[in-house]
Amino acid sequence: MPDYSSLSSNPTSHPPVSEPVAPSSTQDLQGSNHTPTADDDKALRWREYKQYIEALIFASDEALSVKTIRQALGQEKLTDLDIEQMIDELNQEYEQTGRVFRIRHIAQGYRFLTEKQFYHIIQKLMQPKLQRRLSQAALETLAIIAYRQPISKAEIEAIRGTNADYVIRMLLERNLIEVSGRGEGAGKPLLYGTTKEFLDYFNLRSLSDLPKPREIEELMREADAQLLQQELNARLKVELDKEDKKSADADKE
Repeated sequence: MPDYSSLSSNPTSHPPVSEPVAPSSTQDLQGSNHTPTADDDKALRWREYKQYIEALIFASDEALSVKTIRQALGQEKLTDLDIEQMIDELNQEYEQTGRVFRIRHIAQGYRFLTEKQFYHIIQKLMQPKLQRRLSQAALETLAIIAYRQPISKAEIEAIRGTNADYVIRMLLERNLIEVSGRGEGAGKPLLYGTTKEFLDYFNLRSLSDLPKPREIEELMREADAQLLQQELNARLKVELDKEDKKSADADKE
């Protein structure tokens, strides 16, 4: 790690700077018989920087790059490896204490994400909000662009069977898609592709993380099966209610 001893800092916003080092698991910095040393001070600085990084990522609505984190800390001599190691240590602490979240690197930087095994319960809470944010038409258009980019408006409309002017304009305004070039056909139509904000919005690291078409088909079949089961259960309940009513009427007679 670099030498931080000559780096100045603002004591009102940052701790006094010395080279931060990861604390040893065997150190007892609070021991009554322990005399504080320079290494103890460095270990405490390391822990404080980890807390600052955790707070920054937690408070941000967007993924934070290492550069942004370093600038917010005001410590330009912190290396990328320093910050990445601190984030790794935070994730180890979350795992050891059974937390349901981790700090993950996605398209534009680091952000807190819930572990995948909890998605199903969170989806029940978030689905109405997601639907309000993006309409079904917008989601369908976005999916077409994501899987077939670069693609022209005419091709999108041919697939969806409807005009796409408004949806494309809305997706451009939200910076989820961008003009990625021009086609070779007549008039050289504009071609559209997804942006880094698209990856950030859907918590994807790259386009290779998109579900494969076969996986989507399997999910759709599972969803159809669930809907069918729900419909059968509803019909069964109606029939049972009818039988209960008949029995109750017979008892009255």
